[in-house]
Amino acid sequence: MLEKINLTKTIKKDEYKQLMPVLRDKLYAMQKASWDAGIPVIIIFEGWDAAGKGTSIQTLTSRLDPRGFKLYPIRAARTYEKKRPWLWRFWVKIPGKGEWAIFDRSWYGRVLVERVEELVPESKWRIGYRDIVDFERTLADDGYLIVKFFLHVSRAEQRRRFEKLAQDPMNAWHVQPEDWEHHRKYDEWLLAYEEAFERTDTEWGPWTIVEATNRRFTRVKIFQALIAALEERLAAMDALPDPALWERSVIEVEEQEPEITVEFEAEVEAQAAAEVEEEVELETE
Repeated sequence: MLEKINLTKTIKKDEYKQLMPVLRDKLYAMQKASWDAGIPVIIIFEGWDAAGKGTSIQTLTSRLDPRGFKLYPIRAARTYEKKRPWLWRFWVKIPGKGEWAIFDRSWYGRVLVERVEELVPESKWRIGYRDIVDFERTLADDGYLIVKFFLHVSRAEQRRRFEKLAQDPMNAWHVQPEDWEHHRKYDEWLLAYEEAFERTDTEWGPWTIVEATNRRFTRVKIFQALIAALEERLAAMDALPDPALWERSVIEVEEQEPEITVEFEAEVEAQAAAEVEEEVELETE
């Protein structure tokens, strides 16, 4: 499935500058409405190394009320956590009614990194699919909204980003030997991701695959997908916020899906090469 994703999608800079103020204010209004309606929200970010999970989360949370969400960067289980059921360390991070929990990586590590790196026996990670589906179904039955993002880049794009980071003295620490090892196992990771989607894409916990070559496109798609999920839930509860809360942000900008342009591969590679230099400017806008 991932091999068929069109990774050449992009959004023009001017269009991005028009869309983002509206999307940010709209998401803030949705956060407030979900708090008032008592809807607990779980947002999961998975994806390739260097796909932009961290910067996407930073952009997503930049205008949210910090009192209403918690961010959890997930790492390997600690010794005391290994002595409990493997999902225990995630249960204790589940948000209360009206709150949001954002996971930078998540319980999917059981069927991804622990599988590929052979950190647990095959019998355990295979049971992990069932555990995950049951876990998410239990949460959904209790009223939780689950939104899952996977940021996808090609093998060539991942390598380009690693090399770019490694050449920058301020950012070289981001690329560790284990990251290059993961890159060499790209096909193994691809197989693990594909099986995870097949076994855990459910009605109550669907996956959104995000084409992450162009950072502007990535951010717009994440905002739009999250807003759409929140709107659907809030509409079902007759709790949608007043559109005036975000329509005031931009003059003469209609609410619509962005017009996505598909460029030739060579043009996308050239544009992607300029993304790192553009990053600081985008974050300060």
